[in-house]
Amino acid sequence: MKPPSNEKGYYTTTATADHAISCLEDHGKNHAGKPFFHYLAFIAPHFPLHALPQDIAKYRDAYLAGWDEMRKKRFTRQKEMGLINTELSDLEEKVGPPYHFPEALKKLGPGEVNRPLPWKDLNDEQRRFQATKMAIHAAMVDRMDQEIGRVIAQLKKMGQFENTLIFFASDNGASAEIMVRNGGHDPKAPPGSAASYLCLGPGFSSACNTPFRRHKVWVHEGGIATQLVVHWPKGIKGKNEIRHTPGHLIDIAPTIFDLLGVEAPADWKGEKRPPLPGKSLAPVFEKDQDVERDVLWWNHEGHRGIRIGDWKLVAAKNDPWALYDLRTDRAEENDLSKKDSKKAKDLENRWLSEQKAMIELAKKTASNRKGKRKKK
Repeated sequence: MKPPSNEKGYYTTTATADHAISCLEDHGKNHAGKPFFHYLAFIAPHFPLHALPQDIAKYRDAYLAGWDEMRKKRFTRQKEMGLINTELSDLEEKVGPPYHFPEALKKLGPGEVNRPLPWKDLNDEQRRFQATKMAIHAAMVDRMDQEIGRVIAQLKKMGQFENTLIFFASDNGASAEIMVRNGGHDPKAPPGSAASYLCLGPGFSSACNTPFRRHKVWVHEGGIATQLVVHWPKGIKGKNEIRHTPGHLIDIAPTIFDLLGVEAPADWKGEKRPPLPGKSLAPVFEKDQDVERDVLWWNHEGHRGIRIGDWKLVAAKNDPWALYDLRTDRAEENDLSKKDSKKAKDLENRWLSEQKAMIELAKKTASNRKGKRKKK
């Protein structure tokens, strides 16, 4: 997208939807009858927390009861809806942002809190500041929802809504990060305005990730578990149904290939491609069933994890491995690594094997990336 010459009234979420709609309009005008693919990647609700004043106003006082109460209410609703089969994770009061920026905390002022302390232990200024940040976060999601509605309206206008396969997902759980980047933060500016630079922080991030542990960056469920909503009226008979098999973003491409009846290219520039790591999710469009897969594994900034079936082995950076049975413990509260040490060791060995294979694969293109990393 081209930066506007006049940025007054500009909001990225709206501009992103505008661009998608213009692409769809062009397709209808110049390529009607042909299939189309569009990757629509909103930045919201990533920090900095910036939202339109009218959207913030809807939620200004909605979160003054605090993150403890928000977690309880969300957990109760999740259980009632049949979304989860686990207990609510404990709030980890000693786990703050993944990176520590003391200068940022000074800039943000006395209302900032970098630990998910009990809400009752915060003073009035801190409670208002934290609730305001959550209100801005909610406003960002609200606006994104409105803009998705505009894109859907365009699909309906084109007569393509019923036969368009829509995937809605996120790349990670809510973020506990607290920082101030490039543009800086003006403490006198209205919270959520362009001159402010606020992040959600670990308190309300924990609430957003209910019922799971941890946040973005970690590979506990709070860091990696997100929704996947799939909508395709002409291709999926079921409506408002839940599927329980684990999925991953690596499954999106194989699913599309499967539904189109095409094969992924066998090679790229003369090099035989490795097997696609993901699996087609098309079978679960019909009914709730397991998608058979060998393994899912993670390695992110020293945080590591592996899942085979319902067993998950996970560890934060520099921490020992912990073993969980996700059938009943997606909150990752009951470590079974000592009780079933053989299972834990088998999963650890498999994680090491997957890491080695990934390193070997990455070496093939390592020379292409030399010198391309941006200097900090």
